Amino acid sequence: MLLDTASLYFRAYFGVPESVRAPDGTPVNAVRGLLDFISRLVADHHPDALVACMDADWRPQWRVDLIPSYKSHRVVEDTEGVEEVPDTLSPQVPVIEAVLDAVGITRVGVPGYEADDVIGTLATAAAGPVAIVTGDRDLFQLVDDARGVRVLYPRKGVGDCDLIDEDAILERYGVRADQYADFAALRGDPSDGLPGVKGIGEKTAAQLVTAYGDLDGVREAAAEPMSKLTPARRRGIADAAAYLDVAPKVVRVATDVPLPAFDPALPAEPADPEVLEALAERWGLGGSLTRLLDTLAVRSGGVR
Repeated sequence: MLLDTASLYFRAYFGVPESVRAPDGTPVNAVRGLLDFISRLVADHHPDALVACMDADWRPQWRVDLIPSYKSHRVVEDTEGVEEVPDTLSPQVPVIEAVLDAVGITRVGVPGYEADDVIGTLATAAAGPVAIVTGDRDLFQLVDDARGVRVLYPRKGVGDCDLIDEDAILERYGVRADQYADFAALRGDPSDGLPGVKGIGEKTAAQLVTAYGDLDGVREAAAEPMSKLTPARRRGIADAAAYLDVAPKVVRVATDVPLPAFDPALPAEPADPEVLEALAERWGLGGSLTRLLDTLAVRSGGVR
C-alpha cells in the first residue's frame, strides 16, 4: 500500500474539525485524522507492506523549467518554492512525520521529486499487487490490471473509497489507463497550472486520444491536411505546440526515482516507544494513536 501522504493529511485537515486540539490548544485535526485514516486502511485492505510517500519537493524545478506556470498559483507570495497551505496545517506536518517515524511506518521522499514520483517508481517496480491511496487523479495513469496496480480514491474520509481499475478509468473518462497521461496533457489542469490546449476539454481530449491512439497520433493528425480534424481544432493543437512538446514529461509520473534503502514492512510494535509516548502526551493523540497501534498489532498477528 502506497500512501500519497500529503493528499491524505490535507483531506484529514479539512474533514476533521479544527476543534480537535492538543492539551495546549494547538489544532491536531490533520495529525489525528491521518492516524485514523491509516488505521482504517490497514484494517479494511490488509496490506503486507506500507509506505508513506512524501513530497520532498512539491514543485520540482525540472517541471517548472518546462512549464513555468506549474503549481505557480500555490506559491506563497514573495517566497520561492514555499507552498501556500492553511496556517494551522503547516505546524502539524512535522508532528505527522515525527509520529509516523516513532510508530515505525516507513516514510520515503526524494529531493527533487514529488510523492507521485516516488509512488510511480515503487508501483512500477513492485512484484505483487499495489494499492495506491490518493485523492489525486494524476495517479490514475499508473493503474495496470495485469500487474494488480489499483488506486483507492477516497470519496469521504477513507472509509468510502472508489476502487479505480482499468474499467473504472474507461467508464469515467473514455480512455484507457495507459492513455490517461496524454489525455490529461491535452485537457490541462488548472489546479496544477497546466493550461492544456485551448478549446479542448475533457470530452474532446478523450475523443482525440481514442481516435488517434496517443498524443503523438493527435499531433500527427493535426499536421496532416487530409485528417478529419476541423480547421479550428487543427489550429488549436498547432498553437499549443510549445506546450505539447514538454507537457508529457511534466504530466507523466516519474518511474525511475533513485530511492533510498528502506523496509516497508508494517510494524508490529512502535519503533521508538519512548518518543511515541512523549508525542502522544504532548499532542493529545489519544484514541487515534491507540487505534492505529492496535490495528498494526492485529495485522502482524499479535495483540497489544
